[in-house]
Amino acid sequence: MKRWFPSPLLSAGLWAMWLVLNDSLAPAHLLLGAVLGWALPWLVAPLRPAGPAVRRPLVLARLVLRVGRDVIVSGLAVARGVMTQRVPRGAFVRVPLELRDPHALAALAIITTVVPGTVWSELAPDRSAVLLHVFEPGDEAVFVAQFKADYERPLLEIFG
Repeated sequence: MKRWFPSPLLSAGLWAMWLVLNDSLAPAHLLLGAVLGWALPWLVAPLRPAGPAVRRPLVLARLVLRVGRDVIVSGLAVARGVMTQRVPRGAFVRVPLELRDPHALAALAIITTVVPGTVWSELAPDRSAVLLHVFEPGDEAVFVAQFKADYERPLLEIFG
């Protein structure tokens, strides 16, 4: 079955999207959408990278909760800074990394960008460090230690 339908959910999604975009349930659209939904995932299946191996799902759950909490807390802190019209003391902070797995680095980039007040700016060519722009970093050494403990260490456990 995987040989003929390498990604059944993607096929169904493409078929449904075709029907919605064409705003028609005509038999021709049903057939053409089904053919496209089947053919496109089948044709690009060799190009898809292997999925990540998640080793510690409970650590993943804790990381998701941590990120959710940090999004709320950071969002409130950024809003408070904007509402008081205080000039932020943003700074670039270089964080050394132990992560090397591309899936873990992608997850770290998403986490960093989704938390208000931090922006992923640059990854070193050898993947040994990341440059972040931080809204209010405070003490840089404390920020780096907290970043590594909150995000990098769990990702190392999950993908390592």
